[in-house]
Amino acid sequence: MQKNRSPRQLALYAAFLITAIFLLIAILLHFFSNSLQASTSGFILLTLTCFLSTYIVIYLSMRRFIYRRVKLIYKSIHRLKLASNEKMNTIDMSQDIIDEVEREVADWADDKNQEIESLRSLSNYRRNFLGNISHELKTPLFNIQGYLHTLLEGGLYDEKINHSYLSRAAKNVERLQTIVSGLDAIARLESGQVSLNIEEFDIKTLALEVLEELEVNADNRNIKLFLKDGADNPFQVKADRESVRHVLVNLITNALKYGREQDGTIKVAFYDMDTNVLVEVADNGLGIAEEHLDHLFDRFYRVDSGRSRSEGGSGLGLSIVKHIIEAHKQTFNVRSTLNVGSTFGFTLEKVE
Repeated sequence: MQKNRSPRQLALYAAFLITAIFLLIAILLHFFSNSLQASTSGFILLTLTCFLSTYIVIYLSMRRFIYRRVKLIYKSIHRLKLASNEKMNTIDMSQDIIDEVEREVADWADDKNQEIESLRSLSNYRRNFLGNISHELKTPLFNIQGYLHTLLEGGLYDEKINHSYLSRAAKNVERLQTIVSGLDAIARLESGQVSLNIEEFDIKTLALEVLEELEVNADNRNIKLFLKDGADNPFQVKADRESVRHVLVNLITNALKYGREQDGTIKVAFYDMDTNVLVEVADNGLGIAEEHLDHLFDRFYRVDSGRSRSEGGSGLGLSIVKHIIEAHKQTFNVRSTLNVGSTFGFTLEKVE
């Protein structure tokens, strides 16, 4: 693509062209008019005068035109790219202003396209989120409504169903409470309203406590819980102990839900990462298909919605876990292979 000419170059080319036309006319008049007499020096002086005057007039006219017409566009776009406390530079007309404005417009258009894509992505996420939360709330609400209407229509006096229906309604209320509590926790984590109680503790000791707490659930599913070989050494970390406990409980509970019911294993491992400690929870369960990994931490996103709901999950656990780790200014990651297993990992600051 040919580069645009600057106003100075355009004026120069135009002056050359006009001067050449003028010289051609003057030469023709000199040869075909008997009354016209001119010397060589006169032609040169006349040519220079014509060239300079033409160049100056054209350049100043173009400069005024460009300065008035392009300046507004240039300033408008350039101002959008500056911070509020930055001062915009004046336009240097000695530079190639056309190319500069073209570049500014192209950069501005790219930025706006990226903003539009980001807004479109947020709009899709918002639409999906509203659909998901509507679905999550609708199920327990409809259940509660059905149980209560049945009781009000006479079931309350039927000893065969009154206690059972009240118990079911209570469980659905608990499910609603879990969803609302989860959303509230995420909102507080995102807004920075949660005050972390940072302390030093041994992550291995905490992991053993969580494994012991969930041992009965694991036994019921014939799944073994243990620390991975090489994780015997204690690691002192600096974090909110109860928040990290919540993270471990959530990850191990998820591994139990989707674990292999026969010969299933869940391993907790620790790795020294210089200034941080990497904590991993690995299982040999169902695994997660690659297309689900990017959305795994979205609110209410479920890989297997039917099984998740039957297990009583709210669909907010991993989202809360991710926000807790990010509140510690640490990283969270997952890798998984379908029908092989999944590994969730997060880092914590190590005490030197």
